[in-house]
Amino acid sequence: MELTGRVAVLTGAGHGMGAAMAARFAAAGARGVVVSDLDGAAAADVAAAITRAGGRAVGRQADAASRTDLRALVEVALDEYGRLDVFCSNAGVVFGTGVHASDEHWRRSFELNVLQHVYAAQAALPAMLAARDGYLVITASGAGLLTLPGDAPYSVTKHAAVALAEWLAMTYRTRGIRVSALCPLGVRTPFLIDGVRADHPAANAVLAMGPLIEPEEVADAVLAAMAKEELLILPHPEAGEAYARKAADPDEWLRETAATVANARSSAPSNGKG
Repeated sequence: MELTGRVAVLTGAGHGMGAAMAARFAAAGARGVVVSDLDGAAAADVAAAITRAGGRAVGRQADAASRTDLRALVEVALDEYGRLDVFCSNAGVVFGTGVHASDEHWRRSFELNVLQHVYAAQAALPAMLAARDGYLVITASGAGLLTLPGDAPYSVTKHAAVALAEWLAMTYRTRGIRVSALCPLGVRTPFLIDGVRADHPAANAVLAMGPLIEPEEVADAVLAAMAKEELLILPHPEAGEAYARKAADPDEWLRETAATVANARSSAPSNGKG
């Protein structure tokens, strides 16, 4: 899919990767972009910046875990621009907790990292199927292909997001719907940098997996993958290489990854918290 003349809806687009994707979609010739975020002011700022640059965008406050809010975003796209071509469910949450995470952390992780994408598909598919044309972009993570040591809820739910993308792609491909799962490793956003500064094991594990890239590089990778209609969007080649090693020999991949994480932990500066 090319973005010229298309209409896109994005969640979690007030900051970071979502904001970068919204700007890239507009610069690529999108007819309109619906920028949404739980932080409504941030969404409005991103939309205003797109408009100043000559694009067309509207900002909306929305809870990406709300089926009602996501349906409302589809209505905004149809009312403002007359169509819906792309729905990028990009919001997410990370807590940096293990298997003994609180019930609240597990629940919220499933709401944002899994059910958001289910609700987005439910909201977007009717219009897309009627047109026999559309694109769902699910922001998963490299952790959805591999894992994220130090964060069980994130790893489990991001695996589920990739599985959902596969199912949707398989089910709706012959009906004109394309689906991609965005699976980056480390991206220079507050989402990760705050964890690095806190010397959190999960954040340190991400640093050990590959270099940090900028949100704009992720947005470029998304557009390139959409043009080729690729299932997996891999801004970090390292993620694809590790995924291939995992598939070829899961036990060796596990030993290798565990050793890498252990080395990262032993070399990381201590924050004095044990």
